[in-house]
Amino acid sequence: MAGKNQLRVGRLVKAHGLKGAFKLELYTDDPDGRFIPGAAFTLQVPDASPWHGKTLTVREFRWMNSHPVAFFEGIDDRDAAEELIKAILWIDEDTAAPAEDDAWYDHQLIGLDVVRDDHVIGKVVRVDHFPAQDLLTVRVAGDHEVLVPFVRAIVPTVDVASGRIVVTPPAGLFEDIVDVDVDEALAEDPTDADATDGDAASDPEDAPERD
Repeated sequence: MAGKNQLRVGRLVKAHGLKGAFKLELYTDDPDGRFIPGAAFTLQVPDASPWHGKTLTVREFRWMNSHPVAFFEGIDDRDAAEELIKAILWIDEDTAAPAEDDAWYDHQLIGLDVVRDDHVIGKVVRVDHFPAQDLLTVRVAGDHEVLVPFVRAIVPTVDVASGRIVVTPPAGLFEDIVDVDVDEALAEDPTDADATDGDAASDPEDAPERD
């Protein structure tokens, strides 16, 4: 995915039936438009997977009992589907299309101020995408880094235009941070951190709301 802006649009949650279908977890507000027959997705799978570096092409998308279900080319039985459980689906950014709600590219998040109780306590320096959830790495005082789950309960607001995100962390997550002077603690350019531009964090069920 390096070198291209990509948007994460779904995860293959579990095999469905015996003909290779999957139940999906969606990260797009336009699933019927994203999962049209012929749409191809880049796969995020472990390096050891035989599917590493390959793409999946939609054969059919439907709703079954309010659950999104998809069939893909080359996946014709349950055994084949089981090999791809937890795979994440990405699609190249369409710069001509309007931005989706609750979806941000990594480069939009990196460098944002992190605000708690109206005080800036750090900056986002990295976004990591894992099968269970996304994590924001926040650099705080003394070059310490804190991993913040990127879910609505902890990150209720993302305001890219204002250059900040608001956090409401659980007790203990930032307990050692008191009266942080961000200008001194974060003197280094956050974009120098280990980060991969081009990925996007979005989760309609848990994602923060736009201001």
